[in-house]
Amino acid sequence: MKQVGLYFGTFNPIHVGHLIIANHMVEFSDLDEVWFVITPQSPFKTKQSLLHNNHRYQMVYEATAAYAKLKPSKIEFDLPQPNYTAHTLVHLTEQYGAEYRFCLIMGEDNLKSFHKWKNYEVILENHDLYVYPRISKGKVEHRFQEHPKIHKVDAPVMEISSTFIRRNHKAGKNIKPLLPEAVWNYMDEMNFYR
Repeated sequence: MKQVGLYFGTFNPIHVGHLIIANHMVEFSDLDEVWFVITPQSPFKTKQSLLHNNHRYQMVYEATAAYAKLKPSKIEFDLPQPNYTAHTLVHLTEQYGAEYRFCLIMGEDNLKSFHKWKNYEVILENHDLYVYPRISKGKVEHRFQEHPKIHKVDAPVMEISSTFIRRNHKAGKNIKPLLPEAVWNYMDEMNFYR
């Protein structure tokens, strides 16, 4: 049975930091694949800076095309909104449970607030968490520190953000090195975030 790490995000846009983390997870842990689960635009909050779902999917597709173990996923596009990770995990397990074991990939900053997630106990009961380091304030709750289902992966610390990329692209700065080439080309051609 394949172990799949689910990496959730808006990926607005996907950048080299996302790829480095995902690739590190799949090469240096027991995960067989990483699926980039693109968070859909909420019908309740339309953020001006958030590109349409299909454009963000296309950029993730372009970014991962050369990596056999990294895949884009639009699974959440068809689920009711607002969506919670716990619901997505149930849906994926019902659909693919015979061939895949699903795990969650998250930054250490998210682990610090994990106890506030909807149905976090159920998530932890049924799924492993793979946590990569992030520079952030606060402490990880004691009960999550030595938990048998929480695996700390010593991935590189990435301090690149999509917000930084959007803001500086708009300001006319050269942010090209922060993006996979295919993503830069798509973004440039479509004139996004200007």
